[in-house]
Amino acid sequence: MPRRPNLLFLMCDELRAFEVGCYGHRTLRTPNIDALARRGTRFDVAVSNCPVCMPARSVVLSGQYARTCNGYLLNTAWHPKEGGWIMPQWPRPGREHCRSRTLPEALRDAGYRTHAVGKWHVEAWPGVLGFDYYVIPAHQHANSAQWYVRDGGPVYVPDGFGLDHEVDEAIAALTDHADDRPRFVYLNLGPPHMPLLDAPQEYLDMYTRDDVVPRDNVRSIGDEATTTDTFLTYLWDYRYYRDRLPYCTTLPEGCDLIELHRLYYGLTSWVDDALGRVVAALEAAGRLDDTLIVFTSDHGENLASHGRMGKASPNEEAIRVPLVVAGPGVEAGRVSGTVASLVDTAPTLLEAAGVETPGHMQGRSLSASLGGRDRAGDDNLAVFENIDHGVGVRSATHTVNLPWSRRFTDVDIAPRPVAPEPDLASDVTADPFQIGPSDIDAPEAVRLAEFVRRWDRDTPWGP
Repeated sequence: MPRRPNLLFLMCDELRAFEVGCYGHRTLRTPNIDALARRGTRFDVAVSNCPVCMPARSVVLSGQYARTCNGYLLNTAWHPKEGGWIMPQWPRPGREHCRSRTLPEALRDAGYRTHAVGKWHVEAWPGVLGFDYYVIPAHQHANSAQWYVRDGGPVYVPDGFGLDHEVDEAIAALTDHADDRPRFVYLNLGPPHMPLLDAPQEYLDMYTRDDVVPRDNVRSIGDEATTTDTFLTYLWDYRYYRDRLPYCTTLPEGCDLIELHRLYYGLTSWVDDALGRVVAALEAAGRLDDTLIVFTSDHGENLASHGRMGKASPNEEAIRVPLVVAGPGVEAGRVSGTVASLVDTAPTLLEAAGVETPGHMQGRSLSASLGGRDRAGDDNLAVFENIDHGVGVRSATHTVNLPWSRRFTDVDIAPRPVAPEPDLASDVTADPFQIGPSDIDAPEAVRLAEFVRRWDRDTPWGP
């Protein structure tokens, strides 16, 4: 019987597809992602089904939509008696979310050694969801002086930058020969998510302001007070808005949207170098040819497109992510026309491992597309949803979004059906920056709106 492939799922945080060389960026250098695309298949359109950190990661592990596996569309936060909403540093005990059999559970039961390394941000501990081993940081965003836990042991802080520590751990898991069991390594890297200034100097200096190519839909994000608070959050994240560390509370002179883009580019190249390190280690260990590698991101980033910052919106900058797959059984040098999404990745990995996909998983394997046969028609659609904007669908040519019939609130997150009519309908082939007015009466918009209404009606909320 041929050896089953090792599986490496490498997901970074907040990287939109447009800021990757093989997706057409003119100045940002991602040679290792580009090389992976040449070795394998790149999905030209890939979508985050819920463009927020925790829901997107739950989608990947569960093979289900966020409403089904989590029951809501937000990051988990606790509301203490004083101090407002806070993000817990570590997962809660038990299994409030992802209650059905997960991707790592199915692979572990089939004989894989399962490893979770890097950013976790799921509301259950890795061991509960099927990982034999794990090294994860606290939920706070920090690239240095970060807290880690290994297999439920004591908290520790590694030297240097956390990304380097995580890559070392992933390489060790993929290349050690302690037994003949195939490996599944779920590697999650924090950059290019904020804090943008918490990174090695070489990446902070890698790009000049002249290298920045803002999207054509970039707009002002508000008044000076709003801008200062937002920019400091991008530069320092928790160290500014939670800890108020003195060195994180003053905006550097000349910091503007161009500067944020420049730093975001540098951290993207940091991720690219990390991928290169892992690939080189696999090749040196003689394991590259029998390892299926998936590279993607949990969601995109607006960076002032349409005047928005962050994610969790229905436009291209938030929902579009890179998705590159290379390894055994994957056609090399191909650009797929299949509209892929994160919910499809679990069934894809299971099929590659020769493991039957559990019936409760809602995604569909991309294996046919990896072999050269793309989806078409109503089969070639990807759904996305989020707490503020409703439910949308991305086809190869159009995006349509239907808002909620009534908005969710902080204290009432019970599901609401979508409204009857779209609030966004874009032909993204003719209007790639979604600048023009929505044409909700166009035949394709009408067809896709009806698809969204059916999907919303038929897709259950859990858990």
